[in-house]
Amino acid sequence: MLDQMNLSAILRQALAGGGEFAEIYFEEGSTTAVLCEDGNIEKVLAGTDRGVGIRVISDLRTAYAYTNEVTGTALMELATTVSRAVRGKVFEQAIALKPREVGAGFPIEITPDGVTLHEKIALVERGNKAARDISETIRQVTIAYRDSHVKCQIVNSLGDFIETNRTGTLYLAQVVAAGADVIQTGYEATGKFMGHEIFRERPPEEIARAAARRAVMMLGARKAPGGLMPVVLSSEAGGTMVHEAIGHGLEADLAGNGLSVYTGKVGQQVASPLVTVIDDATIPNARGSFSFDDEGTPARRTVLVENGILKGYLYDRLSAMKDGCTSTGNGRREGYHTKPIVRMTNTLIAPGESDPEEIVRGVGRGLFVRKMGGGQVNTVNGDFVFEVTEGYLIENGAIGEPVRGATLTGNGPDILKKIVKVGNDLGFGIGTCGKDGQGVPVSDAQPTLLIDEITVGGAA
Repeated sequence: MLDQMNLSAILRQALAGGGEFAEIYFEEGSTTAVLCEDGNIEKVLAGTDRGVGIRVISDLRTAYAYTNEVTGTALMELATTVSRAVRGKVFEQAIALKPREVGAGFPIEITPDGVTLHEKIALVERGNKAARDISETIRQVTIAYRDSHVKCQIVNSLGDFIETNRTGTLYLAQVVAAGADVIQTGYEATGKFMGHEIFRERPPEEIARAAARRAVMMLGARKAPGGLMPVVLSSEAGGTMVHEAIGHGLEADLAGNGLSVYTGKVGQQVASPLVTVIDDATIPNARGSFSFDDEGTPARRTVLVENGILKGYLYDRLSAMKDGCTSTGNGRREGYHTKPIVRMTNTLIAPGESDPEEIVRGVGRGLFVRKMGGGQVNTVNGDFVFEVTEGYLIENGAIGEPVRGATLTGNGPDILKKIVKVGNDLGFGIGTCGKDGQGVPVSDAQPTLLIDEITVGGAA
């Protein structure tokens, strides 16, 4: 472990060629994964991985290298390699390491390493059976389970020495139903930084049945109508809207390089006055939460948009140095083999004051979205497209028949300004956010929202 080495000397060596900041990141993780496809256990993987990365920031540029050999000699050689990649003013400050207090974190009731592999396989098999029992139209069921325990140590030239532990559990179901000429897919997942107590909240059967019922129901749905119309996004829809339409655009590395439609708009109205957007890594056990980010900055709650006004961006250490401010604790990395970049954590639109049922009753004709699928956004101009995996027509203020194949297309700032009702509820969705070839766990949340007009892609 790092605390057994002369870390100050390694940091000093990393800065031998110059630089303003140096960091050592150690990670040791154990993972178990089980995959069931077509009724068979196709994969059972269990393993551990450990390694160290060393980073130097010099003149607002990064040099980074990593190794699996965790010894004092190997780290000194790695520090020498990194130091050769930078040139700059000699780092003259003293490096006196001091442990940072981390706190209790998120208590784990049932640690995954205390559960047998046989029991983990049984969880997957239970989900597979529950999904297949829903309907004879079920053609394919994929159930995946994954748990992980990761120990991190972060040491830097500011004198910080931080040690954190994270335990997470993930379970997902994807079900394919087929009719005479239609194939539909249903998806459902749960994941948090907690142990097997997560299955007290949602048993495997519940998750699998939700995916199966969605696939079967959409099988009998007619094609969604297309055109401009009001859309109600349920709090159950997940947070794809906030994540794609505004979240990525508020990451400071994109905004600072002019690659965001929100560049230079702090203090301006970018959404409806009813909309407040928050990124919060302190939510207990949430999939995007932590005590410290992957650069050693304490987790925090950051208000990005307040009553429609842009208040600021998400920062890691490097982007904060560029803008002359402090990090918001959004420096994240996929593992020791990657450098940290600006990422969201748990991003949400704050609840409002409207009753969700009243919101629906106020719509004469439109689309009700119960579940969103994937989405894409062009952060430069804000244009986005989202899939709707479970949608219904709204007729005379009531939720009517299901429709399939709908997409939502629009422009982030434009659509956010067209939110005219915000519900007093809040629902979370989970995912793995990809950026620059890295994936990190996140969650997104929103209340029930009414967009008074948006383009729905569907049948002409």
